[in-house]
Amino acid sequence: MAKKEVTVEQKLRALYDLQLIDSRVDEIRNVRGELPLEVEDLEDEVAGLNKRLEKLNNDLDTIDEGIKTKKNLIEEAKALIKKYGEQQKNVRNNREYNSLSKEIEFQELEIQLAEKHIKEHKAQIIQKNEIIDQTKQKVTERNNHLGHKKGELDAILAETEKEEKALLSKSEDYQKEIEDRLVTAYKRIRENVKNGLAVVAIERGASGGSFFTIPPQVQMEIASRKKIITDEHSGRILVDQELAREQKEKMQTLFTKL
Repeated sequence: MAKKEVTVEQKLRALYDLQLIDSRVDEIRNVRGELPLEVEDLEDEVAGLNKRLEKLNNDLDTIDEGIKTKKNLIEEAKALIKKYGEQQKNVRNNREYNSLSKEIEFQELEIQLAEKHIKEHKAQIIQKNEIIDQTKQKVTERNNHLGHKKGELDAILAETEKEEKALLSKSEDYQKEIEDRLVTAYKRIRENVKNGLAVVAIERGASGGSFFTIPPQVQMEIASRKKIITDEHSGRILVDQELAREQKEKMQTLFTKL
């Protein structure tokens, strides 16, 4: 649907109103600061620590299974040693006796090796349990910190979320009242300038936030509100101080109601 025809002054007022609304949203988000990112980082850290705990516990299960396997091997080797010892009592020659002796010696070596592995596994269990305890302690600490940060964020959101949603809705409404090309230019300027200020008033002969003086003739043109003028240094859209004052008073009433 085509937008109704409006004067340059109306466009300037609408743009400045839009700037005031978006600046108020910026203020609200600045109050939250880095808290949302801090909360997200802490959640990721806790998830990573819990995943590490899961892996460590799985490692313990694997080690326990390894110990059981080695213990079974020892029992089987002992049974074979007993069996070969009985067989030695009934051998008919030295060759058979020596052969069985070698089998017994081999099984004894298997037992020694298995016992060595069990000892190593038990040392690994002690080491991993120490790491698990340290990790659990860290999870507790990070969870407590996360809870504190979430509480801070929830408190801020409870105070500002309703206002922010209302302001964002108002911002969209105001954008619909402004030509698409101006909205596009406004958004582009907001992205490229400090503090997101795309529309600023003349202050002490210079554009808001700038130290570059604006020539008197240009100031008069801005005050006449006959055309949209931008600051040649920053690219910001300029409005006169009186218009800015009037729109601020109007917007203050709106902000109070939200």
